[in-house]
This record gives sequence, structure tokens and C-alpha cells, in this order.
Amino acid sequence: MRGKGIVYDTGIVIGGDNTRDVFDLDAVRHELHVIRRDLHCTAVRIIGSDPGRLEAAAREAAGAGLEVWFSPFTCDLTPEELLGLFADCAERIRGTDAVFVAGAEHSLLNRGFLPGETIGERMELLAVPEKLREHLGQVPALVNAFLKDAVAVVRERFAGRITYAAIPFEMVDWQPFDFVGVDLYRSAEVADRYREGVRSLVAQGKPVAITEVGCMTFRGAGDLGARGTEVVEYDGHRPLRLARPLHRDEGEQAAYLREVLEVFRQEGVDSVFVNTFAQYNMPGELDTAGYGIVRMTGGTSWEPKEAFHLLAERYG
Repeated sequence: MRGKGIVYDTGIVIGGDNTRDVFDLDAVRHELHVIRRDLHCTAVRIIGSDPGRLEAAAREAAGAGLEVWFSPFTCDLTPEELLGLFADCAERIRGTDAVFVAGAEHSLLNRGFLPGETIGERMELLAVPEKLREHLGQVPALVNAFLKDAVAVVRERFAGRITYAAIPFEMVDWQPFDFVGVDLYRSAEVADRYREGVRSLVAQGKPVAITEVGCMTFRGAGDLGARGTEVVEYDGHRPLRLARPLHRDEGEQAAYLREVLEVFRQEGVDSVFVNTFAQYNMPGELDTAGYGIVRMTGGTSWEPKEAFHLLAERYG
């Protein structure tokens, strides 16, 4: 793989709560140098809701020698608000060799593609497949119409490469983009056809980026894939406690990543971004239900998990 990457969170605002309350630039600089030097990453997908934070982190990442994938990540914005945000972000990276990621999973995360004014209302559809199916037919047309506008807005301001972090059911038309970009978790439901799904993406002829993939840190997490949030109780959108007892298992997280990375290598994926370096709002016991490859121990302090060492070995 050309791009050996990790997702790096600068703070996502969800219903007034922020996944990273404190954005300390010294800590950010240190972590991005760790990502390049110790993890041997060649690329980083910088996500977040605040363009200023994204720009600051992107500058530090480039200084560390990382390929920057500049990825505004939002919840509950309208299509018009998203286009305004993308215009702002594209101006901020004008003249750089970053990759612009035109948001992520808009049908679930933002308004105007599936019923529901909030992310919570839209996520409830996932738990009722028959209700979700009633609306899925309209999603590809709505998402693709929006992405056509988004690409036009970005290309007016930014001459570099562009992609989008899609959910497979959005059925994105990749013609306007430089990369096929898909958030692609392996779960028990899709494990038997996961490799074929990767192969079909590569067969489209454009370089493929797995923009998000990962596993939590408890026994059985690999079967859940992206549905791990169901094991956490929230106060609003802030993680509060584990919803049920979990058996911490760093080995399962590392084994999952080892297996999917091998699939990506064998099938010719261009770039991959493991989710995630750290979940700053899930310290201590909550980390068992976290996707981070480091465990937050207090403030800006963290310690590496088995997955950290696995990635360092594979990327090195």
C-alpha cells in the first residue's frame, strides 16, 4: 500500500458535545510526530468540525512529513451549510498537496439525505432494517447530487486531489473524484464477502482509499465492526459509562487490524486509514469500548495498546 495511514481527531461537535474538549497544539505536534516516527505512517486523515483546528493540525502533520488528508467531519449540518464549510476549508489548503476529503457518511451524519433532524434520529433507522430500506432508494441520487456541487465548490478554490468518505449503500459515482473513498468495517454480517467487496472497489479503476476501518478493544468487538457504540451509555452525545460488562481484549483489536490490512494489501488498495489514533473523550474504563490504538490515561497523556505495536510493525 502506498498510503499507510491513521485517523486523527481534532474534535467533532455532536449535539453540542465535542470529542476533544482541549486542543493543545503542543500535544498535537507531539502526537503527529509519533504517528510519523514511531507508527511509520506515511499519511494521516485529519478529521474534525473546526476548520481552524483542522488547518493547524494539517500544518503540523505536513511538517512531520505526513501526507495530509484534510477531512471536515460534521453532524447535523444542512447541504447548504456543508458547502459553505467546504469552501472555507478549501481556501485554507489552497496551494498545498493535501487530499481534500469532502466530508463523510453524509446520509447518516448530516441532514437532507435520510429522515431525521438529528444524528440520533437517523441512527435509529439502522436498528430497524425494514424502515431503513424504505428510504435507501432515494439516498444515492441525493448524495451524488450534493457531491457534484461539493466537488465544484472545492475545485474552484483548490487544485489538488479530492475524495469522499462514503458508506457503501450511498452508491457514490466516483467519476468526479481522484480516489474511491469508503469507510469499510468488517463485521460478522459481511465477513464472508468482505474481501470481494474490497476487490470490487479496486476493479473500478481508480486508486482506492479505505478512509476508515477499525475495531474496539473488547472480546467480540470484531463481530460488531462499526456498531460498537451500542456498548456505551451516553449523556447526550458524551460517553458516560459502559452499557454492559466487557472483557478487555487488546489482542482482538490487533488481530482484526492485522487481518484487514492483509486483505487490503493483497487486493491492491492504495491507502488505508485506521480508526483511530485516540478517542480523547473515552479515558480509563471507557477505552475498552474505544477504537483508539492508544489508551488515554489522563489529560493529554496516553499509553500504546497492542494495536499500536501491530501497526508500527506492519507499516514499518
